[in-house]
Amino acid sequence: MTDTTFADLGLSKALLDAVAEQGYEHPSPIQAQAIPAVLEGRDVMAAAQTGTGKTAGFTLPLLHLLSGGSKVQGNQVRALVLTPTRELAAQVAESVNTYGKHLPLRCQVVFGGVKINPQMMALRRGTDVLVATPGRLLDLYQQNAVRFNQLEVLVLDEADRMLDMGFIHDIKKILAVLPPKRQNLLFSATFSDEIRALAKGLVNDPQEISVTPPNSTAERVEQAIYPVDKNRKAPLLCKLIDDGNWQQVLVFTRTKHGANRLAKQLIASQITAAPIHGNKSQSARTKALADFKSGAVRVLVATDIAARGLDIDQLPQVVNFDLPNVAEDYVHRIGRTGRAGASGKAVSLVCSEETKELKSIERLIRQVLPRENVPGFEPSHDLPESALDGRPSKPKKPKKPKQHQDGQRQAGGDKPTQGRHSGQGSGDRPAQSRSGGQGQQRPAGEGQPRRRRRRPQPKPQA
Repeated sequence: MTDTTFADLGLSKALLDAVAEQGYEHPSPIQAQAIPAVLEGRDVMAAAQTGTGKTAGFTLPLLHLLSGGSKVQGNQVRALVLTPTRELAAQVAESVNTYGKHLPLRCQVVFGGVKINPQMMALRRGTDVLVATPGRLLDLYQQNAVRFNQLEVLVLDEADRMLDMGFIHDIKKILAVLPPKRQNLLFSATFSDEIRALAKGLVNDPQEISVTPPNSTAERVEQAIYPVDKNRKAPLLCKLIDDGNWQQVLVFTRTKHGANRLAKQLIASQITAAPIHGNKSQSARTKALADFKSGAVRVLVATDIAARGLDIDQLPQVVNFDLPNVAEDYVHRIGRTGRAGASGKAVSLVCSEETKELKSIERLIRQVLPRENVPGFEPSHDLPESALDGRPSKPKKPKKPKQHQDGQRQAGGDKPTQGRHSGQGSGDRPAQSRSGGQGQQRPAGEGQPRRRRRRPQPKPQA
């Protein structure tokens, strides 16, 4: 595949010129397989992780197909791309505009966290490509701002993350209003059972493409574990950044509050940093990402959902300040570095309380991660040597049941805010809401011993 050029794939001259202007000549493996399949009009299921070039793998053939079609009418959409987060939506739209610069096609992007009226006005003339997050798209449809009678192609990007974020009900609502005759493209990091269940009602005789072995980590990424006590993680991170002269570092935390706290600690140590998560306004998130890309900010502190789909070229360092609760997220995290043939380093600051998460990760990737102690930061409790050595683990003491409260951390990492949801990563929360039954105040008198009422004494008779 290395000798294949974009000119061999059957793309139009306008697209080839745009690709050449970006400095690309040879397609990546996912592009070499997906582009011909999409051009043939086939439904496609593609398993590809971030950094493999999958966005161009569907935007290029999509633009080729649309360039030869009919003119779009008012409020209509010819191609719909659904993404789980605002940042990914913006990046897909940027890709469409970059590669479609020589074509007379219109592209619009819509997501939550910003005013809806300008988006409604922009859709009045219709658009050839609409990139959207599910919640905001449903809002626009319910207000008659968008119609799908002319829809030709549907793309589900990062489908696994959309399911993880709970968008399945929104996706089903959207599918119900789309015309049944259309081309469907589904892109996901892996083909899990949930993804295949979704695909059954979506794609028709699809061509399956997989360019990454399941749950594998990039060969060019150097991985290391730094054992450290929990309260010494921030000072150790500052030392690693200073000693290594790291100029661009993406740091993952488990919670939004943790991201805010770490960013403040880094700034206090004279290291420019910015947090990015679902509680930040869209303008703040856009600015943080722009400053990070330009070099004005050295460290971007992110939660998993907010960081999903971030397109940052040649990112040299990724740091797991907290190990993820879900082992698969480790693979996604470190996939942000070592992209497009470049080398990278992924380090994890692991305390003894994260032994369970570390074992899960090593079992998943079938790899023992090397431990490196930093002088002056040796932990008070050693980490296990390996999760793959076959030795029986010590029996665990039964945990006391914890009382769940509204706002308790979920498996996804970020905390839901009380009351209205914060819209992690997308600004469009799934339609369903979760009520925090416990932890709320009881109505007066509920669950408390009742006071005895005094029985009225009989009045003395006259």
